[in-house]
Amino acid sequence: MDLLKMGQELLGDKVGDMGGIMDALSGLTSGEGLDVGGIAEKLKAGGLGDQVSSWMGDGDNAPVSADELTSALGEDKIAEMAGKMGIEPGKAAESLSQAMPALMDKMSSGGSLLEGMASGNPLDAAKGLFK
Repeated sequence: MDLLKMGQELLGDKVGDMGGIMDALSGLTSGEGLDVGGIAEKLKAGGLGDQVSSWMGDGDNAPVSADELTSALGEDKIAEMAGKMGIEPGKAAESLSQAMPALMDKMSSGGSLLEGMASGNPLDAAKGLFK
């Protein structure tokens, strides 16, 4: 079995698959595998820094709209994600808007990603969740 795939599956088991988003998220950055740090950086660069900070912090998670995510990540990336999920891009963006705050929240503590989350390697990320 591919170790990257196994790590992604472990990570999905820990945080919940959230409707197939875990597999589809792997294509949102240029790296291989689920790069949570890269996704966070893309969202910050796309104007969602306040939201990302709230998700990674220990307080309440700020909401984000499907349109905000589409703007920050790009229509092409949302369409690619939708294709992997087998749904329309608008529905994919809406699903992502519901899942992203919880995903980032579970993968971070005190404003920083948990150890291994920013590596781009889902196996390292999964190991970080079990420490």
